[in-house]
Amino acid sequence: MNFLSQTSTPPYYAVIFTSIKREYDIDYEKTAEYMMMLLAENQPGFLGVESVRENNGNGITVSYWDSLKAIQNWKIHTEHQSAKEKGKSVWYEAYAVRVTKVETQRLFQPKETKD
Repeated sequence: MNFLSQTSTPPYYAVIFTSIKREYDIDYEKTAEYMMMLLAENQPGFLGVESVRENNGNGITVSYWDSLKAIQNWKIHTEHQSAKEKGKSVWYEAYAVRVTKVETQRLFQPKETKD
């Protein structure tokens, strides 16, 4: 998977999830991968995701969606709800969720050259 999401032509929406994670937890890593790489990816309206986490626990995940309705459907998804509850009680010291409309984009990805 390419780190830079191949989003559609704007407008679309971004959900910015910024978090401070507690100690390392293998269950967290498995759940996070499942949530974004398998479950969210198969939700109607999902366009892509980009995510990074520092060794100190600070992280940011930006998921892209084609509509506010798609974001709402993801927010209330049963498995996502369960993971969010565990996040509050076990995994995160703090987090913020922000939703924004992407109206323009500029992408730079050099084309691969053949030798």
